[in-house]
Amino acid sequence: MIPIEERFPRPSVMGVVNVTPDSFSDGGVHLDPDVAAAAARRMAEEGAALIDIGGESTRPGSAGVSTEEELCRVLPVLDRLGGEVPLSIDTSKAAVARAALERGAVLVNDVTALRGDPELAEVVAGSRAYVCLMHMQGEPRTMQEEPRYEDVAAEVASFLEERLAFAVAQGIPEGRICLDPGIGFGKTLAHNLELVRRLDVLLALGRPVLVGFSRKSSLRTLTRSDDLLGASVAAAVTAFERGATILRVHDVKPHVDALTVAAAVA
Repeated sequence: MIPIEERFPRPSVMGVVNVTPDSFSDGGVHLDPDVAAAAARRMAEEGAALIDIGGESTRPGSAGVSTEEELCRVLPVLDRLGGEVPLSIDTSKAAVARAALERGAVLVNDVTALRGDPELAEVVAGSRAYVCLMHMQGEPRTMQEEPRYEDVAAEVASFLEERLAFAVAQGIPEGRICLDPGIGFGKTLAHNLELVRRLDVLLALGRPVLVGFSRKSSLRTLTRSDDLLGASVAAAVTAFERGATILRVHDVKPHVDALTVAAAVA
């Protein structure tokens, strides 16, 4: 087994392809499987180390979808790609993860950190896949209703430490696991900035950290602009400089270029 930090060394870019009608940034853009597959190929050509395919929106206020609906959205895309580009599946459902792994996905990106489906840990453990465990306070429908923390970095780290121990106890090798503080998932602007500022608290857990700040509403609040490309790139570079390994982004090439320069200077 190649440890995740060797398979995806710092900095690695994860491109986002949401096959949904209601995702916060690109909802509806990639509903056509051919369009989604073309976008994934383009992101790989632009330097993405991994492309994250998602069939269920987790934006604030979003409702869930059935397993059948999620499969109907993502499987045509996965089938068109045929494993030709490195893929991640953004899901909390065991059946969706299993189907994606059978079609060549190499990472399961679970916003529930293996809490959403009791069978998902077994699916990951029984495969050779990597997994990303993310922190979220509450659930998508309610997570932005007055999120509160005494010490956001310490509390997120404590949660992820517990979920990491759970995953290992379920038979997932630690070397296959990365952690995500969940920017925007039950956090205010101040919480999000504090998590990036104190990323060392999460790094102390000994696992690679994934950060997804791209096009988040906190950047709009901060910049008072609807053009979030520059802000997204700045957030990704800052997170990388503070130790993040994988940067999850919507606009691959500008992030790859900026992170290449940041890595060269580091």
